[in-house]
Amino acid sequence: MNSSTIAILLISYFLVLLLIAKFTSKSDSNEDFFRANRKAPWYLVAFGMVGTSLSGVTFISVPGWVGATEMTYLQVVFGYLAGYLVVAYVLLPLYYRQNLISIYGYLGNRFDVKTQQIGSFFFFVSRILGAAFRLYLVAIVLQEFLFSAMGLPFEVTVIISVFLIWIYTHKGGIKTIIITDTLQTFFMMAAVVFAISSILQSLDLTLVEYLQSPAFDSYNQVFIFDSLLSKSHFVKSFVGGMFITICMTGLDQDMMQKNLSCKSLEDAQKNMVSFSFVLVLVTFLFVFLGGLLFYYSEQNSIGIPLMNGTPKTDLLFPEIALSGELGIGLSVFFLLGLIAAAYSSADSALTALTTAFCIDFIKIENLDKNSQQKMRKKVHIGLSFLLVLVIVIFNRVISTNVIDSLLVVAGYTYGPLLGLFCFGMFTKHQIKPKKIMLICLSAVVIIALIAQIPAEKVGGYVIGYELLPLNGLLTFSLLYLFRDRAKTLTTS
Repeated sequence: MNSSTIAILLISYFLVLLLIAKFTSKSDSNEDFFRANRKAPWYLVAFGMVGTSLSGVTFISVPGWVGATEMTYLQVVFGYLAGYLVVAYVLLPLYYRQNLISIYGYLGNRFDVKTQQIGSFFFFVSRILGAAFRLYLVAIVLQEFLFSAMGLPFEVTVIISVFLIWIYTHKGGIKTIIITDTLQTFFMMAAVVFAISSILQSLDLTLVEYLQSPAFDSYNQVFIFDSLLSKSHFVKSFVGGMFITICMTGLDQDMMQKNLSCKSLEDAQKNMVSFSFVLVLVTFLFVFLGGLLFYYSEQNSIGIPLMNGTPKTDLLFPEIALSGELGIGLSVFFLLGLIAAAYSSADSALTALTTAFCIDFIKIENLDKNSQQKMRKKVHIGLSFLLVLVIVIFNRVISTNVIDSLLVVAGYTYGPLLGLFCFGMFTKHQIKPKKIMLICLSAVVIIALIAQIPAEKVGGYVIGYELLPLNGLLTFSLLYLFRDRAKTLTTS
């Protein structure tokens, strides 16, 4: 597919998103931007959340990861499923009971405003890094196959990508995103199904024949029970996946903002449960596609694409899809899915970051109506620039598979949130905000040091995704140890 065709598709897709934004952002109110007036249908929220959760990382990086890990990522995904049930039946009732806009308002109610801001700060760090990881991956593909041919540097590619997102979200916010994410989820799912079908047809195999072939046997390992010392052992992956979901969904304003836009707690729980099962199924399709991509590349002598002289498996799917060898249909579907992946993740992240900053730090509800809208728009612009800056930095430092990098970083940034929420929910103790910030930062440093311990120093034990619950446990323990012993909560 040539760069002109890619540009036309990108512009056409963007015009559709603008049209949706026009019809969903007529009031331009903060209530629409933050909560969609709590009138969002749960089934639309559920379907759209699939696209937000998958993002460009799943779309490109998960298939590219199969060559090294086979289907073992599904162990983490099964843990996700357990985590979603915790979110639905433990955290959502808490948020709805307190009628929250920002979920970190719980910390303000349980402790004080400064603690609320500490929680929001860790969300900020987590979500800025997470959104940057996701959009970075899509930006390097657009750079490779479109903007390089136009002579534009990577920095300009990132600015254009973020600017397009800002344009269609700056008025409607979450109300617009619920609709656009539904469309974008459809394109992502259509792309992976079309890719599987196209590759099987090219290999002259039916689905059943491929499942019975030695080629599938080479990439179908799901469970690892051999040694608990292994990074990918089932227990470590499952537990890590469960806590990743509890933190990256249940303690994350981005994901919870959509749930809090539902009409009632019951609708929000329906959304969360149905979404979780659909997400597992769709992720399986992406992992299955990964095995097919590597088999196809072997059969057609396609090497792993290089980036800065280093093989980058994240680029294998785009290399095959956009080469044109499997037909223009796959190229079109891939590109639509890729763009959808970019926007469905970054648009909601930008909206959630704006919401949390306005509610938790600025206390925007204390301003007059006119000032509230102006302040919200200024924050939205400022955070767009920050996202661009972080992505550009990532381009200079990231060398590993992006999905692995994202999950590892989550172990550091979400751990303090996990420990802080658990301390609030499962104890009645109080603690001073200065102590909380010091403890949370100390926990991150300690966990970072633990992660650097060579495996041979601890009997061959390789630390995996259990880093996140360990971080949460450490934070909780330190909070309990340094609690204010003279003060306890007297009301729940």
